[in-house]
Amino acid sequence: MDNNYDSRFFENLWQMVLEDCRKSLSETAFNVWFNDLKLVSFEDSKVVLSVAQFKQKIIVTKFFNIINGAFEKVLGFPIEIEFVTPEDPKNVTMRFNGNDKTQMFTAKNMENTFDTFVVGNSNRFAHAASQAVAATPGRAYNPLFIYGNSGLGKTHLLSAINHEIRNSYPDLDIIYTHGETFANELISYLQNKKDTTVFHNKYRGTDVLLVDDIQFIEGKDSTQEEFFHTFDTLINQGKQIVITSDRPPKKMNQLDDRLKTRFERGLIADVQPPDLETRTAIIKRKAEFLNLEMSHEIAVYIAERLKTNIRQLEGAVNKIQAYVVIDNAPMNLKTAQLAIKDIYNDESLPAPAVIKRIIEEVVRMTGETTVDDVRSKKKDAATSRARQLAIYIAREVTQLPLKAIGEEFGGRNHTTVLYAINEIKDELKRHPNLQTEIDEIIKNVKEN
Repeated sequence: MDNNYDSRFFENLWQMVLEDCRKSLSETAFNVWFNDLKLVSFEDSKVVLSVAQFKQKIIVTKFFNIINGAFEKVLGFPIEIEFVTPEDPKNVTMRFNGNDKTQMFTAKNMENTFDTFVVGNSNRFAHAASQAVAATPGRAYNPLFIYGNSGLGKTHLLSAINHEIRNSYPDLDIIYTHGETFANELISYLQNKKDTTVFHNKYRGTDVLLVDDIQFIEGKDSTQEEFFHTFDTLINQGKQIVITSDRPPKKMNQLDDRLKTRFERGLIADVQPPDLETRTAIIKRKAEFLNLEMSHEIAVYIAERLKTNIRQLEGAVNKIQAYVVIDNAPMNLKTAQLAIKDIYNDESLPAPAVIKRIIEEVVRMTGETTVDDVRSKKKDAATSRARQLAIYIAREVTQLPLKAIGEEFGGRNHTTVLYAINEIKDELKRHPNLQTEIDEIIKNVKEN
């Protein structure tokens, strides 16, 4: 197992992924194909899974999207998957990544090109800017900073830029990475007292630097200092930088002012939730990609109910395909309803509003802390316990990724969120009556 996480984290992460996969499969299919699938390691954004060699082809062709989607749903960011055989964990038999400098270039991202990006009023500007950068790297908009909420297509655009530049400029050196990966890699060098020259040369010597979710370097002084110098070196050499974030630089409160001004010196483009027509087009495009014959009426039915997140739309189509291919379900409205029942709620509010209600209700029920304290860094026993309870309920009610939940609780990372969930799970084993309190909180949140 990876040294960055303890065994308990691995065990619970894997169980959450399996639980999510199970929702998309029949019990028979799950038992046959997933019974001996094991999580070997999780380092930075790369997952290694072990499965018998004779099962690998079926798992990759039939179930890869389900597994990959489950990891992204639980963690809240894309991952890279490798499959190995149990007999030799070091013998990678199937890989889903690019060259050593292309992190997170997965099979899922292979479909993330400009051709598969559905353009609408919500993303037209960001799409045009991305195409310009890909056409003339280093000479159009530099840096290009794309921001927007999770699941609106930022990673798709970043992957499309990566794909287009690789095709048009094969001699250019490209690094595609994640803000958290950049931070963890630097921390590893510093903790192990390695010569950071290799790290510097890697990032400062590239021609194109693509960084997804730069907000993960917020509050990390050494990482921000390193990224500042990397940024200046590349920009001064006319190299292209593209960055994505969940919010614009001016709202990144823990980001160094020097970085804010540098991010703002280029072009800032936002992506917003898609309108009904764009959502319908996204659903139909995804269905075509999966060779799934879906009527316009079913696409509109889904689009009218899933309104704020493109990943939810694509996940719904993936789930429908699973029902059709694995369970031989008919491609009809009933199957579509079944596929979105765990996502859609007629009375649902935006997730941040739901979590705000949950925190308020937990605070009201416990009476020992405040809403601001729960979202702060405060660590006294009463506040920590209320926070863990609120995080657990937030996961139960919203099924948001760990990363997204962490952002609603003062920007905590996925490891901290999973720890909080596990603490409440353990408490429930010791004190089953706690479930009554949790049910009451959930009931009050829904009623109010």
